[in-house]
Amino acid sequence: MATFISVPLKKSSEVELVKPLSKFITATYPAGEEQAEYVRAVEELNKLRKNALGRPLDKHESSLEVVLRYYDQLCAVEPKFPFSENQLCLTFTWKDAFDKGSLFGGSVKLALASLGYEKTCVLFNAAALASQIASEQNLDNDEGLKNAAKFYQLASGAFGHIKDTVLTALNREPTMDISPETVGTLKLIMLAQAQEVFFLKATSDRMKDAVIAKLANQAADFYGEACKQCQYKDNLPKYFYFQEVLSVLAAKHTIMQANAELHQSVVSKQKKHFGEEIARLQRSAELVKTVASGYDEYVSVKDLSEKINRALTAAKKDNDFIYHDRVPEVKDLEQIGKAALVKATTITPPLSQKFADLFEKMVPMVVQQSMSIYSQRKAETVNRLVGSMREATNLCNGVLASLNLPAALEDLSGDSIPQSIAEKARAVVQLGGLQSIEQLIRDLPELLTRNREILDESLKMLDDEETTDNELRTKFSQRWNRTPSGDLYKSLRAEGAKYRNVLDQAVQADQVVRDRYTTHCDMIALLCKPENELNAAIPSANPTKTLQGSEVVNVLRSQLAQLDAMKKERETVEEEVKAVTFDMSTSFLTALSQDGAINEEQLSLSQLDQLYGAYNQRVQATLRTQEELLGQVQTSHQEFSSLKQSNTEANQREEVLKKLASAHDSYVEISNNLREGTKFYNDLTEILLKFQNKCSDIVFARKTERDELLKDLQQSIAREPSAPSFNVPAYQSTPAAPAGGPTPAPRTVFQPQQPQAKTQPPARPPPPSVTPQAASIPPVNAPLTGPPSSHPPAVAPPSQAQGPPYPSYQGYPGYFQIPGYNPYAYGQYNMPNMPNMPNMPSMPNMPNMPYMGYQQTPGQGGYPAAPPPGQPYPGYPQPPPQQQPYYPQQ
Repeated sequence: MATFISVPLKKSSEVELVKPLSKFITATYPAGEEQAEYVRAVEELNKLRKNALGRPLDKHESSLEVVLRYYDQLCAVEPKFPFSENQLCLTFTWKDAFDKGSLFGGSVKLALASLGYEKTCVLFNAAALASQIASEQNLDNDEGLKNAAKFYQLASGAFGHIKDTVLTALNREPTMDISPETVGTLKLIMLAQAQEVFFLKATSDRMKDAVIAKLANQAADFYGEACKQCQYKDNLPKYFYFQEVLSVLAAKHTIMQANAELHQSVVSKQKKHFGEEIARLQRSAELVKTVASGYDEYVSVKDLSEKINRALTAAKKDNDFIYHDRVPEVKDLEQIGKAALVKATTITPPLSQKFADLFEKMVPMVVQQSMSIYSQRKAETVNRLVGSMREATNLCNGVLASLNLPAALEDLSGDSIPQSIAEKARAVVQLGGLQSIEQLIRDLPELLTRNREILDESLKMLDDEETTDNELRTKFSQRWNRTPSGDLYKSLRAEGAKYRNVLDQAVQADQVVRDRYTTHCDMIALLCKPENELNAAIPSANPTKTLQGSEVVNVLRSQLAQLDAMKKERETVEEEVKAVTFDMSTSFLTALSQDGAINEEQLSLSQLDQLYGAYNQRVQATLRTQEELLGQVQTSHQEFSSLKQSNTEANQREEVLKKLASAHDSYVEISNNLREGTKFYNDLTEILLKFQNKCSDIVFARKTERDELLKDLQQSIAREPSAPSFNVPAYQSTPAAPAGGPTPAPRTVFQPQQPQAKTQPPARPPPPSVTPQAASIPPVNAPLTGPPSSHPPAVAPPSQAQGPPYPSYQGYPGYFQIPGYNPYAYGQYNMPNMPNMPNMPSMPNMPNMPYMGYQQTPGQGGYPAAPPPGQPYPGYPQPPPQQQPYYPQQ
């Protein structure tokens, strides 16, 4: 029987994995042992790809294990890196497995920035290698049959998996070898061969003929379906591979039918249906005869044919002499049952036996994305709580400053610096005073400019690449069939627009801080002065020592103490809120493993409520307490103000003290804002550098892809014809007749009917006698007049042997009259391009004849052929030759 069908491997180009993956790891994960471990894992992944795809593979199970391990690693690493055209862009190039150097309706090779494409092609190679290993098995023993069936079912399952997933994985039209119709056909072929192996196993084990017949009939059905796929699919017949396979499939389909009929005939004999036995054997013999006559170069059915013929002869003999049972028609025979014992292997990674994920500790990208969103939600919650507390504290400070508290209670003497003002002045000096704020304000524009330059450079790279892509798309039109840069960069441009909006908002915030600093600059400068200068700058007023022990003063002090305690509590809550940590990766991984997806919003909000619910309640309580205390303070302050003696000096002093208290609060807030702004710009610089690297990486990948596509287009254009084919007019395909002459007739080649001996050329004619009339031969370029002479003029002998001379009379086949041309003056000019003969047709096949040094004597013509060996040149005495007719006689 024929050898089994196997599938060739696809070939891949080398891909740089280490640099882009390592760059992503160093940019994503903090420096340390974990990062170093991931970088080492990337190097191992690169080695694994080279072992699986970068070298010839033996047809052995160990080679298949390497390919499957690489496929498993791709499946494991896919969710852990953002492989895409606009993020981590790796371009994989694969050639068509069935291509032999020309296009078979599909691309010779295809390059895509898709890990799904790489997975599909690697799985195709695993299926192809499994088919090759199965075809190499020894089917004469049980172990070989078992392995062949296993590998054929694995190949069938792999091809089926590609059929179901290839369009989703690529998001574009694939090459023909991995198209759904191609791999669907290969799946059927592998399944049919696995069923045939089970048939061979059942035959070798001498199982019941009824079972063997069903197995053979099922194999025939599989082969028949695969044969139909090869014939009727639109593009498969264009493949030379399937043109070869089709004959093998047709032959095996017929052979399996013949085997089914043969074994079913034994069942009929056992049931004593001898006529049915003969009919089935006859049908089997006809099928084998069909194979032997049409597919003998693919399969050998000699043994099967002899077995069937022996059984048929014995059955006929027994029926003729003993049973005399009627032989039914083939159409009346009962259909043979089918038994499918094979099933395509389900492709569920890991497929390799000893697979160990190189990136086991790295969380999947969906978890990383969920963690990123969770971190944003957490930061928003913390900022909301801290912001509400700070806002309430600023409001409280503003109210107290407007009431000149607690300075009004401390300034009962009227001529010294209140204790609270002195403390605030010392705090401003300790924080750096005006110099610190002015330095921070000067640094902000530089930081802003640096960030703008990084963002502008990043977007400029995208703009330049997109412009080049649009120019090439306009130039090559539909040939430029890659994803437009404008579509690919939408997410990056949206991200860049977000960063630009953030910078614009930061500029506005910076301006608000500057304006506030300008408003309070003088009072802040006053707080920075020495204590004696500060005391001198504050106006004096009449003492109010009579209020020193009043009840209202004691109440105000008590209320202010409660406000101070509340502020300290807020500071404690703020520190605790900022210190809260929780690792959500475990929750996300659990949800991913259980449900296959992550409901990030539900999980995050639930966890944040648990973490910050109590803190939120404490913050709200402080807000309510502050509102109550401020109301009490304002009431008490009114009573306090009514008891004080009001005068102009006292009012001026109180106004200055209010401004100093407000300047201190503004200084603290401005200083915090500027430091936060500086930190913001520095953090944004790191983010923008990552954005710039992302833009640089994708632009580099697009440039590499562009160069590869340009190379393919140049080769494709070079193979195309430079101009469309056209029909040459009839008048240009044949030479025009010379003026004044007849249409040239083709030369006739005379061959004898039955040549008995080699024909000798005719003897050379004698030179004509010299007469006075011969001396008046016209020049070569003069037109001929009168009819041609019956005796040609003599010519000088040429330098090499010539063919028979041309005839000189009209009507002879091959006659070609040229005005002004003497066909026998060969020795005077080089042939075939003779000067002064514009009507002379070109003779490219005629040998070049150099100019002869021999000159004719007046009245003497040249000879039409070279002299024989030993013959002297003209001018020497010669014996007269034998007279013969010069031209063939008609």
